[in-house]
Amino acid sequence: MSKRDYYEVLGVEKSASPDEIKKAYRKLARKYHPDVNKDDPKAADKFKEAKEAYETLTNPQKKAHYDQFGHTDPNQGFGGGGADFGGFGDIFDMFFGGGGRRNPNAPRQGADLQYSMTLEFEEAVFGKETDIFIPKEEECNTCHGSGAKPGTSPETCSHCKGSGQLNVEQNTPFGRVVNRRVCHYCSGTGKEIKEKCRTCQGSGKVNKQAKIHIKVPAGIDEGQQIRIAGKGEPGVNGGPPGDLYVVFHIQPHEFFERHGDDIHCEMPLTYAQAALGDEIEVPTLHGKVKIKIPAGTQTGTNFRLRGKGVPNVRGYGQGDQHVTVKVVTPKNLTEKQKDLLREFAQISGTHPEEQHENFFAKVKRAFKGD
Repeated sequence: MSKRDYYEVLGVEKSASPDEIKKAYRKLARKYHPDVNKDDPKAADKFKEAKEAYETLTNPQKKAHYDQFGHTDPNQGFGGGGADFGGFGDIFDMFFGGGGRRNPNAPRQGADLQYSMTLEFEEAVFGKETDIFIPKEEECNTCHGSGAKPGTSPETCSHCKGSGQLNVEQNTPFGRVVNRRVCHYCSGTGKEIKEKCRTCQGSGKVNKQAKIHIKVPAGIDEGQQIRIAGKGEPGVNGGPPGDLYVVFHIQPHEFFERHGDDIHCEMPLTYAQAALGDEIEVPTLHGKVKIKIPAGTQTGTNFRLRGKGVPNVRGYGQGDQHVTVKVVTPKNLTEKQKDLLREFAQISGTHPEEQHENFFAKVKRAFKGD
């Protein structure tokens, strides 16, 4: 099945800025996160689709490639995922003795690992320390990575004489030449194990649950990751281990909403509080704070609480909290309350009907260009 356009997935234009792309992804991540939609079997696929689109469009190189070629691989005319020069490599080996091939016995770095961690909203804001357990290959303690039964040692491969390669003679239009191939008897290691270790069955590695201590930095945000050096797969032939990348997903909060390092929330006001003014108590992530509501405050008015937001993950200060007040229209008024409001309207010199007429008159004039 063909993939959907990444811009369509995130619901943004092709000219969208990185901030717009990030905001769109956060919205979808909160909506389709598997931990929030356990009863929706399609949520995980939608979350994965959005994540893939976000990772592509926020990477300058990947975005440029996608904008030019879309989901189509420009190299597919040369074998799909890239040009296949296997045949050319064989000819190269015939004439140059395989000098262009990597030494199979050379040390190689181990593979990197990725771990996804879901955090509560407050955990992402303030950070935490925790232990995680990941499945990974480790050196066998029985044979210490040799793959041989204790008391024995791997022997030099009798077929390749320890080189890890075999010389194969071939007839070509240019005459009889020698082609070097990886030794299939020892898989290029140059060693043979006569008696295999029973713990690892000769591989020298075992699968284990590795316990790793994680320090989550305060202010980590959705989709960000940290690198833990040397905690990936072990290296090959004495090479260094790979790294572990921990990718974070943040649970939404029922009251607060995060935008970068700032926190946003809404607070209800009664009609009397908005008209007469008041002092109200507002919850923040750092405790309760009192703010003064001036008389005549309109719905939608924003109040800024400096330093009550999220600490910047790179240490560049701390965000603010923005409180938007919403005036709540009373429902189910008693007759006495209605009479008082009518009296208020009369004292004010205007009636609700007149206010509506004046408002609609202004709208009509705006459309007519008056």
